[in-house]
Order: sequence, then C-alpha cells, then structure tokens
Amino acid sequence: MAGKPKLHYFNGRGRMETIRWLLAAAGVEFEEELFETREEFEKLIQGGTLMYEQVPMVEIDGMNLVETRAILRYIAAKHNLYGRNLKEQAWIDMYVEGLKDLSDMIMFFPLSLPEEKEMNLKYILERATKRFFPVYEKALRDHRQDFLVGNRLSWADIQLLEVILMAEECEPNVLSGFPLLQDFKARISNIPTISKFLQAGSQRKPPLDENSIKTVKNIFKFDHGMFLKNMGTIVAEY
Repeated sequence: MAGKPKLHYFNGRGRMETIRWLLAAAGVEFEEELFETREEFEKLIQGGTLMYEQVPMVEIDGMNLVETRAILRYIAAKHNLYGRNLKEQAWIDMYVEGLKDLSDMIMFFPLSLPEEKEMNLKYILERATKRFFPVYEKALRDHRQDFLVGNRLSWADIQLLEVILMAEECEPNVLSGFPLLQDFKARISNIPTISKFLQAGSQRKPPLDENSIKTVKNIFKFDHGMFLKNMGTIVAEY
C-alpha cells in the first residue's frame, strides 16, 4: 500500500490549506512536514524536489507534486471529486477558479499594512457579496440539487465551503442575504469527513496572526511592495 501523502509547507494556511481541505473531505489521512525558518525552507529547495523552488509540495503516489492547482486536480480526480465527464469538469473548473480569486483576497488580507486594512476589508466584503456569492446562490437555485455540479459532492463544493468560512471570519453575517448558501454551508459542513476536519484538533490551520505573519515574512523574505505588484489580489480590478 502507498503511504500517506506528505505535505511540505510552512505551519499555516496559505495555498496549502485548500489541499488540506480536499484531502480531508476525501477521507484521506495525510502527514505534514512543516518548516518554520528560512534555513529549513532553503534546505528543502537544495534537496532538489521543488520543481520551481517554491511550495506547496505534496509527496503522493511516488511523485513530488508542485503547483497548487495541479495538486488539487490530481487529488480531486483520484478521489472522484472532479465530475463524471468533461462537461462537469468544466463547470467545476469555472467555479473553483472564481473561488480562488476571492480566496486569495482573504488569504492575503492579514498581510495588509495597518492603514490599508479597513479599505481592503471593505473591498473584500463588497466583492464577496456583490460579485462572487451571487454566482453561487444562483447556481444552487438553478441547479436545484444539494451540490453545485451533478448530484454529488465535488471539489467545487468543498472549496466553496472553505471560502464561505474564510469570509465569515472577516464578517460573521456575510451570508445574511444568501439563504441558499446558508443552507449549503450547513449541509456540506455535516458531511462526516468534513465535519471531522472542522473539529478542534484537526489539521486545519487557523488564520494568520501577528506571530505567524512574522514567521511567513522571514521564511519567504516577504516584501509588501512586491506583494502588491505580483499578487494584486486585494487592490486589483476584476
């Protein structure tokens, strides 16, 4: 039997968190090798297993997979969470790529400068409630199923729940105008594998706090100006 997947990342959410969600929802146990210093990260780079000298990286099925979306698609396909045909896969891709845009905004929000936080939070909530959540509310209404695609759980449902919970960490009442998404959240949260991941003591990571932000900046030599230039996730126009 193949061993458990091993996740290589820093001890926080970042781009690995969606991978954790997908593995947990699929009922797959995984191990983590978490680095906490720049030196530990550079040692991993020097080991030659990172194709582009960046993480996330997942050891799975004899491969060292990098690039977040490639990892997610592999896991989703392997565990029957990627639709039954090409048409369903296209719908799943559209939904998860849209969710990535909102997820990135929220993910990088704690890295905002103090004077930017209020503006960035307002922007995130405006985008969530005016542009993104209406898409998924309409999808559930039009599809008339418990899930976004077909009539079974997919990667799209898992990522939507993750992003809903991230948005609620920013504003607890963010779903107040979306009754179908409220029902969806309750329904998907009660799936046994997902419910287990949401319990205290699971491998789900907390949001970045002041201490973990310092660690991230040290590991990745974070520069705020370069972050705004390259990511553009909070201030960009979609």
